[in-house]
Amino acid sequence: MPSAPLDGEPVPADGALPATARAGAAGRPLAFYLHVPYCATRCGYCDFNTYTAGELRGSGGALASRENYAEVLEQEVRLARKVLGDDPRRVSTVFVGGGTPTLLPPADLARMLDAVRAEFGLAADAEVTTEANPDSVGPESLAALRAAGFTRVSFGMQSARRHVLAVLERTHTPGRPEACVAEARAAGFEHVSLDLIYGTPGETDADWRASLAAAIGAGPDHVSAYSLIVEDGTRLAGRVRRGEVAAPDDDVHADRYLIAEEALAAAGFAWYEVSNWATSPAARCRHNELYWTGADWWGAGPGAHSHVGGVRWWNVKHPGAYAQALAEGRSPGAGREVLTAEDRRVEHILLRLRLDAGCELSLLRPDGLAAARRALADGLLRPDAFTAGRAALTLRGRLLADALTRDLVD
Repeated sequence: MPSAPLDGEPVPADGALPATARAGAAGRPLAFYLHVPYCATRCGYCDFNTYTAGELRGSGGALASRENYAEVLEQEVRLARKVLGDDPRRVSTVFVGGGTPTLLPPADLARMLDAVRAEFGLAADAEVTTEANPDSVGPESLAALRAAGFTRVSFGMQSARRHVLAVLERTHTPGRPEACVAEARAAGFEHVSLDLIYGTPGETDADWRASLAAAIGAGPDHVSAYSLIVEDGTRLAGRVRRGEVAAPDDDVHADRYLIAEEALAAAGFAWYEVSNWATSPAARCRHNELYWTGADWWGAGPGAHSHVGGVRWWNVKHPGAYAQALAEGRSPGAGREVLTAEDRRVEHILLRLRLDAGCELSLLRPDGLAAARRALADGLLRPDAFTAGRAALTLRGRLLADALTRDLVD
């Protein structure tokens, strides 16, 4: 979460980092996020930095079209090598997100991964994930991705109900995500995740239970479940504003979360982050865990965010501007911020509290510690963790995590 305005301070043309960012780097994991900004269509609820072919036509998008995107992104990976210099760390995790990464041919995704491998090397046990829409992959493409070194795939299922998918403007048909899990397993993927959304207008408790049952029955080892947020500027926000569909309800969201916890726990999934469940520690998304624990990562691609040693920066959003900067030998960074010690303390609490292990009580100031004691008395924090010097959420605490976090950072 940025602690300064998003425009920040300028990024040097060569992308150079302050010397302080490299201090202690050897003790921190290094990850890469590779952003693919293309979608076949734009879902009505989405406000991510993505573009359809029509949105790019005539706007300079040809500089970073789908056809040459892998080559363009390679240039930023090489820039990362120059900026990080003789940093000896091998990359622990790679996550390819979007957009719809699997709109690109598997060979292009492999080329992007190969660029990271060539410039930095991958750890022997590196986790390499790609997101995928269920209607953008098949047995052959999944087999090609596995052969290229991808170890994990995350499918955007969202719902098992056709009318819910229609409100979200998802293009896949019910049943296709479940088939994708089987195809991924057949291709050799040990780790497969399904993403779900709850609280969509028109969704009932029965619809949500059916989606959970379908997801669990498909046999993934990881499930993410997110409450629907109506973002300003999206088509869904316009429909809500016009009264065409109802706005999401916080109480409904809480009920759906409890339903998810009950169903997933009964099926052998354990929560490890407020919105994420896994069947074992090995099935957790290690890449996201690095975000939540303050590791270093380089985000390559239009609009991607990076963090190295307390310095955070973000790239220009438009694919054309992104490609132009790299073609001219410049960093595509649009702005950056150097986090203060207080910024990092607050972020540590904000992010660690979402994890099952929680955050250290030693990070809290007197007012925050007093709030933690009240939360403990109210059943929002686990007594066993508190005794061990940590603030860790109970199930009820997870429902109130955002409000509780605000109290603890005081």
